[in-house]
Amino acid sequence: MISDPMISATREPLPGGGLVLAVPDGDRGLPPLRFEGAADRGWNLLQGEQPLIQARSEGDGCCRDLHLRRLPGHRSPLPPLTAAAMRAGTDWPHRYARWLLAEESPSPLHHGRWRLTTRTAFAPGIWSCDLVRDWPDATLELLCGGGWHGVLPLRPLPAPDAPRVKAYRKYVREKTLAPVLLWWVSFLDGWLLLDGHDRAAAALAEGVQPDCVELARVPDDADWRRTADQITEAHEERMARLAARPAGPHTARQRQALERGYADVLSTLPYDAGATPVTGPETV
Repeated sequence: MISDPMISATREPLPGGGLVLAVPDGDRGLPPLRFEGAADRGWNLLQGEQPLIQARSEGDGCCRDLHLRRLPGHRSPLPPLTAAAMRAGTDWPHRYARWLLAEESPSPLHHGRWRLTTRTAFAPGIWSCDLVRDWPDATLELLCGGGWHGVLPLRPLPAPDAPRVKAYRKYVREKTLAPVLLWWVSFLDGWLLLDGHDRAAAALAEGVQPDCVELARVPDDADWRRTADQITEAHEERMARLAARPAGPHTARQRQALERGYADVLSTLPYDAGATPVTGPETV
């Protein structure tokens, strides 16, 4: 069972639910779960010193094949969930955040800002044709502008009639099943399934997509503020060009549309998913 003490982090609640964790520099060093670059345009996913994924890329330009071999040994960054905890219900992003911050947790958290939000809707195919069911080897087709955009489990998904899956299926029908934990990985344009393989299998066996808590790295303050300054400069130039033109019947509406679009973009900048770090050679 994961317990205290926890690594320090500032928690920032999000207006629509969820939170952002700001982990100080040097608080944890290398994260227990991390990507490391490898030779020949490859990378590895390590948990501690245990390799979980070995990947290499083939092809050039906008279409590349990513060949993966997953290895046994993945440890969930969350403790086992009890039936009482699931039926009682809770603010899962905040509960998961506390567990991820525990020093014993083999999680990807390290220096930077991390967003934890509930996600219940996905594009078609994410949990069907783009869910990687092959084990241990798989090949992902990475496309320019679209990436792969699927879910990659870190251990084999159990069969629908596996004992634990059968037990979880009743929670799906009761709508009390705890969400699975996904980690958004930018260079895959997809998610790693960090916790809840049995729960995911139970939801899919009942014909529904699993409810999820999504973990994503978001830009540091300096990064998103730099982007905000660039967006502000471009916005002011557009407003100046509009003001320099003779006023017409649609000028006021155009001005309002520009202001509204500017405000909408700025409001999301601090929480947009950022780049997933890879230590070692730049390979992805």
